[in-house]
Amino acid sequence: MKYKVIVATLKTNVTDHVVEAAKACGISGATIVPSHGTGMREAKTFLGLSLETQTDVVIFLAEEELVQPVMTAIHKAGKLDEHGTGVVFVLPVEQVDGIKEEIVRQQPD
Repeated sequence: MKYKVIVATLKTNVTDHVVEAAKACGISGATIVPSHGTGMREAKTFLGLSLETQTDVVIFLAEEELVQPVMTAIHKAGKLDEHGTGVVFVLPVEQVDGIKEEIVRQQPD
């Protein structure tokens, strides 16, 4: 079975909605990493303190046939049609280990 990694950088207020939407498409889980970045615009400050918006990087391992439905679900749940709400992209996966139940399910009897 072929897999892809879907990576989404999202505002923290939509992360839970995006993960639930991906699970509804058949994704079993996600890795969520709190983050902040350096976007196109300068970070705002108040009294010398950064007012950067916190974001989450959400990583999904998806079977290849689930990628498009999951991307659509992420786009909708993450409100990615609104400016500055997030970015999502897909990367190829060469090898996978640690998902034994998925591999066993694929083996012929």
